[in-house]
Amino acid sequence: MSSTTKTFQHVSYLWDEAKAAELAGDEVGLLIYRSNLLGADLRLTNYGGGNTSCKAMAKDPLTGQDTEVMWVKGSGGDIGTLKRSGLAALYVDRLRSLKNIYRGLEFEDEMVELFNHCIFDLASKAPSIDTPLHGFLPFKHIDHLHPDAAIAIAAAKDGKQIVQDLFGGTLGWVDWQRPGFELGLQLEQCLQENPGIRGIMLGSHGLFTWGDTAYESYVNTLEVIERCAEYLEENYGKKGPIFGGQKLESIEKDARLKQAATLAPILRGFCSNQQPMIGHFTDDDRVLQFINSVDLDRLAPMGTSCPDHFLRTKISPLVLELAPDEDLSDTKAVKERLTSAFESYRAMYEDYYNTCKHPNSPAIRDKNPVVILYPGVGMFTFAKDKQTARVAAEFYTNAINVMRGAEAVSEYTSLPRQEAFNIEYWLLEEAKLQRMPKPKPLSGRIALITGSAGGIGKAIAKRFQAEGAVVVINDNDADRLKGADEEFKQQYGKDAHAAALLDVTDAETIRKAYETAALAFGGVDIVVNCAGLSISKPIEEHTEKDWDLLYDVLVKGQFLVTQYGVEIMRKQDIGGDVLNIVSKNALVSGPNNAGYGSAKAAQLHLSRLNAAELGKDHIRVNVVNPDAVISDSKIWAGAWAEGRAKAYGVKVEELPAYYAKRTLLNEIILPDDIASACFAFVGGLLNKSTGNVLNVDGGVAMAFVR
Repeated sequence: MSSTTKTFQHVSYLWDEAKAAELAGDEVGLLIYRSNLLGADLRLTNYGGGNTSCKAMAKDPLTGQDTEVMWVKGSGGDIGTLKRSGLAALYVDRLRSLKNIYRGLEFEDEMVELFNHCIFDLASKAPSIDTPLHGFLPFKHIDHLHPDAAIAIAAAKDGKQIVQDLFGGTLGWVDWQRPGFELGLQLEQCLQENPGIRGIMLGSHGLFTWGDTAYESYVNTLEVIERCAEYLEENYGKKGPIFGGQKLESIEKDARLKQAATLAPILRGFCSNQQPMIGHFTDDDRVLQFINSVDLDRLAPMGTSCPDHFLRTKISPLVLELAPDEDLSDTKAVKERLTSAFESYRAMYEDYYNTCKHPNSPAIRDKNPVVILYPGVGMFTFAKDKQTARVAAEFYTNAINVMRGAEAVSEYTSLPRQEAFNIEYWLLEEAKLQRMPKPKPLSGRIALITGSAGGIGKAIAKRFQAEGAVVVINDNDADRLKGADEEFKQQYGKDAHAAALLDVTDAETIRKAYETAALAFGGVDIVVNCAGLSISKPIEEHTEKDWDLLYDVLVKGQFLVTQYGVEIMRKQDIGGDVLNIVSKNALVSGPNNAGYGSAKAAQLHLSRLNAAELGKDHIRVNVVNPDAVISDSKIWAGAWAEGRAKAYGVKVEELPAYYAKRTLLNEIILPDDIASACFAFVGGLLNKSTGNVLNVDGGVAMAFVR
C-alpha cells in the first residue's frame, strides 16, 4: 500500500518518502529515522521508553568478511532523540551463541557483562538489558514500544484472550517476565510456536513488532497500535461510566493553579527531607478525570504495570485527603494534617521494602512519594531534577491511560509487589544508578533572580544553571524578558528555567512570579535581589521623584521580594539563601550620589537585619558589593554613565578604564565576576555563613568593611 493512502486516527503517520529515499541503502540511517518518528508521538512511547533495532551486513574489521551486525538503542537512550552515537552494535552470531552458556533464570543478570564480548563497534553505547529481545528474533527491523493502547490490553485481566480475538492469532502473547535474557528466549519460542505472526504482546509490559524493512516495521507498528486504540474506543462506556464516574468536580482553572502554587512548597518540603527535590504540577484533563473518580481509591494503590512506568513513579502515589477548595492559608495546620499522610506513606514503603527485599538487595532508597494526587486540583511529582519530575508525570499520565483502557474492556491488573520490587531494586538498575554523574553543587535548588533578563542578573542565572540549579528569570521589560527566555531555552533546554514578568515595586507581580516558581519547580531556595537602577545628580538637581523611585526599586523592592521568598522558604522548612546585590556605594561617600548611595546603604543594613531575624529558619542572608559593572547593564546605558563621567571629569567611553585604574588590582569588573561571588555563597562551602559582605570591586580601599 502506498504511504500516501495510509490514514490513522489514533497515532501519527509521519513517514516522508522523500526523506527516507535519501537514506536508501543505509539501514542504520533508516533505523534512526524510524526511531525518531516513533519517539515523536507520545501515544507510542514516552521519553526514554522502548527500543528499536536493525540487522544488516557489515565488514568484519578482523577478517574483512561480511558479517551480520545488529544496531540497537543503547542503555539509557531515547528513541525520539536517538543518534548513531546512542546505538550499540553487536555481532549477531556472537550474541546468539550466548545461549550456549546461559545457566538459567537465576543467573541471567550475569549475561549482561557478556554482551560486551559481542560488540562490533568499539565506540558503541553500552548494550541495554533488552539487547537479547531483539537479537533472538530474526527480523531485520524491530520496534519495542510502550503504547498506552497496547499496554491497556496487556494489563487487562484477560488480555491474552483479547489479543487472540482482536488479532485473530496474528499477534503472539508472552506472559509477564522481567526484561532480560530469559524474556529474549521466550520471545524466540513464541515466534517458533506461532510462525507468521506480526508481533508479540508482552503481558503487563508492552509490544514487539517488526518488518523486513524500516518502513514495513514502522507501518506494522502503527497498524497494531491503531487497532488496539480502536478497540478501546469502541468499548469506552459499555461497562458503565469511565472510572466509575466522577466523585467530585474540579475547581476552576485559576483556583486550581492558586491552590497548587500555595501547596507545592509544603509538599516539596516533605519530599525533600532526605535530599532536595524539584517539583512539577499538571492539571491535565486525563489526570483530573482519574483523580476525581469513584474508582480512584481502588486503582491508585495498585500502582502501574509497565516497568518503564513503575521505575519512574514508584510503587503507588500518595492521594491527599484535602478538599479542592480547602483553605490552605494556615501553613502550620496544613503541615500537621499532611504529616500523618507522609508518615503513613513512608511506613508503607518501608514495609514494602522489608517484605520484598532479597539478601543482596541495595539499601532502601528515598521513602517519599514521587507522585502526589490532589483530587479536584491536579497532580504533583517530585524528583532530583525538573526533567525527571516532568517525565514522572508523563509516565503516570500514561499509566492512567492504561488503567482507563483496561477497565473499559476488562479489569486492570498491576505488577505484583514482589515483581515490582524486583524491578525497582534490580542490581542492574542499581549499578546504572551508581554510574550516574555526581550531582552538581546546586542540583535540586531553585533560584529566583530579579532583573535576570540581562546584565549581572542574567550572568548569575546562567552560572546557577551551569552549577545544576533551575532558575526563574524575570524582568519588568517584556521584550527583554522574551529575548532572554528564548536564549535560555536554546542554551539549557525547556526544563531548566521558567520566566515571569516582575516589577519589584509591584507586589502583585512579585506574588505571581513566586507562583510561577511554585508551579514550575515546587518553590524557591535562593532569592537574589539584583534588579536596580541608578540616578546620579547633584543634590540641587535631585528631585523627589528621583528619590522615591530609587528607594522603591532598591529598598522597598528588596524588602518585598525577600518577604515573599521567605514565606515560601518557611513553608518548605529546608532553609534557603537570600543574596542581595548591593554596591560599594553603600560604604563609600562620593559626589552626586545622595539618593543612590543612601538607598544602597539602606539595602546593606536591611540585609543585616534580615540575617539576624531569619537565622532561626536556617535562611542565610548575604551581600555582594560590586562596583562599576558596565557590561550588558541597562544602568550604564543612559544618564547614569553620563552623570558619573561628569562627576569624575572623564568621557563616558573612558569610564571602564577609569574605574579599573582606581582599584587596587587594576581590573575591570564583569557580570561573571559577580555571578562567581554569588555561587561562592550558595555552592555549599559557606553554608554556615550569614550576614556577610563580599566585595567584588577590584579592590576599593574606601569600601573595605570596617
